[in-house]
Amino acid sequence: MSDTDEMTINLLLVGRTQSGKSASGNSLLGSFDFDSHLSPRSVTTGCSLGCSCRISGFTRRNGHELALRVHVMDTPGYPHSSLSKEEVQQVVKAALAQHFGDEGLHLALLVLRADLPLCEEESHTIQLVQELLGPTWKNFTAILFTHADKVKEAGLNGDEYLHIASDTLLNLLSSIQQRYIFVDNQANTLQEERKTILRKIMEFIRQNSYQVLLVK
Repeated sequence: MSDTDEMTINLLLVGRTQSGKSASGNSLLGSFDFDSHLSPRSVTTGCSLGCSCRISGFTRRNGHELALRVHVMDTPGYPHSSLSKEEVQQVVKAALAQHFGDEGLHLALLVLRADLPLCEEESHTIQLVQELLGPTWKNFTAILFTHADKVKEAGLNGDEYLHIASDTLLNLLSSIQQRYIFVDNQANTLQEERKTILRKIMEFIRQNSYQVLLVK
């Protein structure tokens, strides 16, 4: 909380290269703070913090209407084309301590492409999340499925997609209490998608009793 009528939520984006992390961060912020484009190599090499404008009357807590501010930290993809796991981990840990060290982290968003099967690279990313957040990582992690437009093109909705998902993905979702969001990063739906995504994120945070993970 930053004011009596305002709430700030701190979010971390983690995912493999070209998963759509930076584009998702832009969707959450309602801006284009993060560089996002097609590339044969990792685009993001350091951590960046993006801060949204004040969103008036977005949520309520204890009967009071609150404005919302969103802080999003984008991180290098892992596995990375030029950084080792240790380098990525060091960069992210330092940025977490710098940006969220005082207020804590509300939610880490593990970004997965819905149009690609879960593979060994994601297992490395999941392990990175565990090591970054510690033993309570499951309480502070949700999955952001990007490229949801491809799911729609295949004639599937979210439930149908998960019905045919791998056991590995279903077990992961079960371990984080079914916290997931499908995201369509198409520019023409940016503002509409943003409200939907943020409302779901706020619901996850409420379910976790507004707890934060203190990072050092």
